[in-house]
Parts: sequence; C-alpha cells; structure tokens
Amino acid sequence: MKTLSLKLDDKIFDEAEEITTVLNLARNRYINEAVNIYNLFNRRKLLKKQLIKESKISSKESLALLHELEMLIDEN
Repeated sequence: MKTLSLKLDDKIFDEAEEITTVLNLARNRYINEAVNIYNLFNRRKLLKKQLIKESKISSKESLALLHELEMLIDEN
C-alpha cells in the first residue's frame, strides 16, 4: 500500500466523516472505494472517447470499401 497525504475541502471532509460514521466504515476504506469508483468512471470515459475515434476511422474505411464494391457491381 502507498501512503498518501491528501487535502480535502472542509465540506467534502465533513460529509465523508458523516457518511463513514453512519456506515461504520474506516475513512481510509471509504476513500479507497471512492477513488476506485472514480477510476472506473474515468476508464469508461476514456474507452468511450477511444471507441468514437476508432469508429470515425472505421466509418471512412467502410465508405471507401462500399464505394469500391459499387464500382465493381456497376462494371458487371
């Protein structure tokens, strides 16, 4: 495990303290779970961005292939 020094806004800290007390959850565990969820969220965002980029590339290639196929059909 890595040790981390962290500064939180007072409001965020107070809310986290309230929630960890109600859930009877260690602050460290709560923050670990929160960062993990945020990592998953951002991985999905990055994946979406990559898929959109690759889809645009694929779309151009598909249109070029379709055009070539149409030309072949027209020749016959």
